[in-house]
Amino acid sequence: MGDTKLYRIGELAKKAELSPRTIDFYTKLGLITPAKRSDNNYRLYGDGTLERLARIEQMKKEKYTLDEIKALLDQWGKVSEEQVNRKLTDLEIRLTQLQREVQELEPVIDRLKPQQARNVYKRLMPQTAACIEALMLLIGKGPLM
Repeated sequence: MGDTKLYRIGELAKKAELSPRTIDFYTKLGLITPAKRSDNNYRLYGDGTLERLARIEQMKKEKYTLDEIKALLDQWGKVSEEQVNRKLTDLEIRLTQLQREVQELEPVIDRLKPQQARNVYKRLMPQTAACIEALMLLIGKGPLM
């Protein structure tokens, strides 16, 4: 395992700010798996498990069930680099289309009265706008507006 730090359940629980019982439960459900076992048969978990636990806890906050979380994590583990590249290319094409559409709307939006403009912007959810902005920055296109 080289330089990878391995943690027993108690250590992992403390680092992840979860209870050892939760770690044991997640292991039994197959949400996490030990990297190996010690000579004394203790389950040992790697740093990657900490990241996975953080994802699990975030998804729980987003109201995913444990079954949904397991299915999504299993699916993510099977995603290839080619699939990611293809999806990013599709997103970039779609974002370019959206950017063109927004640019086409800019002259119209500029002519709106302040109250009309506020109504238009209220219809765009903040999460949607933030997501679009983040994606634009990720693909190096700069802010949407």
